[in-house]
Amino acid sequence: MPGENLSRDEARERAALLSVEGYDVSLDLRSAVGDADGEPRTFRSVTTIRFRCNEPGASSFADLIAPSVTAVSLNGKDLDPSEVFDGTRVALEDLAAENELVVDAQCAYSRTGEGLHRFVDPEDGEVYLYTQYEPADSRRVFAGFEQPDLKAPFRFEVRAPEGWTAWSNGAGELTDGVWKFAETKPISTYITCVVAGPYHYVTDSYSRTFADGTTLEIPLGAMCRKGLAPHFDADDVFLVTKQGLDFFHENFDYPYPFGKYDQAFVPEYNLGAMENPGLVTFREEYIFRGKVTQASYEARANVILHEMAHMWFGDLVTMAWWDDLWLKESFADFMGTFGNVGATRFKDAWITFANRRKAWAYRADQLPSTHPITADIRDLQDAKLNFDGITYAKGASVLKQLVAYVGQEAFLEGARRYFKRHAYGNTRLGDLLSVLGETSGRDMTAWSRSWLQTAGVNALTPQVLLADSRVAELAVLQEAAESHPELRPHRVAVGLYRLTEGGALERYARVETDVEGPRTVVADLAGAEAPDLVLVNDDDLTYCKIRFDAASLDTLLEHLGDLTDPLARALCWSALWNMTRDALLPARDFIALVLRFASRESDIGVLQMLHAWTHTALDRYAAPDWRATGGALLAEGALRQLRAADAGGEHQLAWARFFASTASAEPDLALLKDLLEGTTAIEGLEVDQELRWAFLGPLAAHGVADESVIAAELARDDTASGKRHQVRCLAARPSAAVKAQAWAQVVESDTLSNALVEATIAGFDQPSQRELTAPYAEKYFAAIDRLWQERSIQIGMDVVSGLFPALQDRPGTLAATDAWLAAHEEAAPALRRLVLEARDDLARALRAQERDAQAG
Repeated sequence: MPGENLSRDEARERAALLSVEGYDVSLDLRSAVGDADGEPRTFRSVTTIRFRCNEPGASSFADLIAPSVTAVSLNGKDLDPSEVFDGTRVALEDLAAENELVVDAQCAYSRTGEGLHRFVDPEDGEVYLYTQYEPADSRRVFAGFEQPDLKAPFRFEVRAPEGWTAWSNGAGELTDGVWKFAETKPISTYITCVVAGPYHYVTDSYSRTFADGTTLEIPLGAMCRKGLAPHFDADDVFLVTKQGLDFFHENFDYPYPFGKYDQAFVPEYNLGAMENPGLVTFREEYIFRGKVTQASYEARANVILHEMAHMWFGDLVTMAWWDDLWLKESFADFMGTFGNVGATRFKDAWITFANRRKAWAYRADQLPSTHPITADIRDLQDAKLNFDGITYAKGASVLKQLVAYVGQEAFLEGARRYFKRHAYGNTRLGDLLSVLGETSGRDMTAWSRSWLQTAGVNALTPQVLLADSRVAELAVLQEAAESHPELRPHRVAVGLYRLTEGGALERYARVETDVEGPRTVVADLAGAEAPDLVLVNDDDLTYCKIRFDAASLDTLLEHLGDLTDPLARALCWSALWNMTRDALLPARDFIALVLRFASRESDIGVLQMLHAWTHTALDRYAAPDWRATGGALLAEGALRQLRAADAGGEHQLAWARFFASTASAEPDLALLKDLLEGTTAIEGLEVDQELRWAFLGPLAAHGVADESVIAAELARDDTASGKRHQVRCLAARPSAAVKAQAWAQVVESDTLSNALVEATIAGFDQPSQRELTAPYAEKYFAAIDRLWQERSIQIGMDVVSGLFPALQDRPGTLAATDAWLAAHEEAAPALRRLVLEARDDLARALRAQERDAQAG
């Protein structure tokens, strides 16, 4: 990986020297099918780049990662590939004012989801191709200047196997056996895209007439593998797409600029989705093979709108370098929820945002690798790791705070001016702040310094003084960690809640105020009736950890389920979870709250998040000697709620999955086995194929289902999805030989695809198998430095994070981690960051376990 890196300084130097006029890229993908004669499978890539040089006679380089280069010519002069190509770069000497570079290369198909990924469907043997580049993998497919600020128009052409269809960013047509695509607008290399194969393809169209009488017509398309076609609800995808296009046109006042709008759901995808203009790619898991809850449909809609927002924030206007990644990802993350609430049926999406997305941000912002939203990105490895909870979810949370700070219309008008002023260009932080300053009249410099240029999360706690059953004074206390002491300006709503005679916990007073400094008095609440609960950051206007005064916490511990407002309830759950993570609330107390009140949770997304948090509380934060007791309580409670839930409802499905994941006792495993075999049933619960795999996983992990049972299930579901489930279940079996084989397949071999690496890791590390996996802690630290150097960065990230011995949660593992860090100070910064993050999670778990043990 080190030879593939590109530094910010190199990129700045090249951007100052060069400007790109256009690319012609010709790919011959006919080698994707047929016999590869045992050799690594490659395809021909011929790239022509026309570019200017501001200093004739200067030298530079083009980026290309390829097994071999057949020919290189610069300005009509043939160059010796062995002299100018080193495996990652093409050296360019003595440049003219105007230049033409032609590179004819043999590029490699990918099995890691980076570059041009090749997937063979086990169901029918069909081959599917797609590209994924962010941040810098287009150089695995064609030669180019791989940095976001060297934009150019692209023309692609593709020779594909007979019977295939090919797609790219522009509209395409098949002419004399070649797919030729319309030239794009100026875009960055990392958002170009090619998809090819026998995909199932559905079409629709979108039309909008603007105030000036002009009409915009956008051809719509959606595709997936043929094997998934029976499950593909393209009508719902198109519905959300049209709703989103209407919403963004109304709010952005800038017509969608990239012609058609295709959406491809592709196999073995590393990300949720990617915003390639005109051809957005998604992971195919967004096509649901079985029954799922509305939370899954909401999440898919959010991703569709997130990627659509990128057409403006990121594609039309692009950050100059990855330091300002937030200029696209934070905005898209905010706009995904903003659009979901404003345009689709998912009107409660801000609840999901408060409960799920912000949990990701809070965790990331308390890691030793936390960074300002505007980050210091030294190179491409830094960039890859900064697609994190801070750039996405914290950035989106801060934008939500910004909307409260400047007003929604000023915010949107700033966006409109930003698009018109910088269309097809590149921007930095100051470019956005200037338009927001114009539209809001606010000093954006101070706001930016506090919110965008400092790291860490503040905690806000109410302080209540009472007199004669009235509020004498209510203040908000603001704290910050010693490592990141910034106290920020917060626009918050403070809500007062009381218990009614009917037993409901309802809000009776609300005030919006600006919190600044360590203590802010909320004068407008003086004289209010004494509250049973004070909720700072009611309505979730700012980004902070919510704390409670003693009386409010007592109220929640007894009446959390009585809170009538679902957003307030979600905020309280989130606050209690943060207290558990911070070792302020014992893990067993959080689990008790879930067992007592989760059954009353109306929002299905919140319920599923509670289930996930509860697993972490039990497996990581509970005292080891209480885990068996806690696990039994959870399985008992889950089964009780499964039987009590409305037949056929989504809550029943959620509790069924949670019960399966908690089952460990013989009677519970027997029930799962009976449900799987159909010898027993629960009214309304349809055990479809995806739920069958959910039941089979714990049976395999506890030794109830052996290899033959797993093989029989794969025969029943001999699909790509079934294969991933089979691999996970095989690796989950409680056997030393199984663990050794799984370890070897992931660490000692690189034959598995990215999806199967992920599935093997998921099966390998089971909370009930700590003794079996204990020997691999030492092996992990011996292997990761070599592995990081030998594998692609995506696989490196998956293995280093996924196989860290987190379940070996004892001081010795912490000491081993510290020893590795001390001995590898010169290791790649990105690798050290991943290990430091895992160490911090482990140290947090040990603190939480100590707190939980005290409660026992």
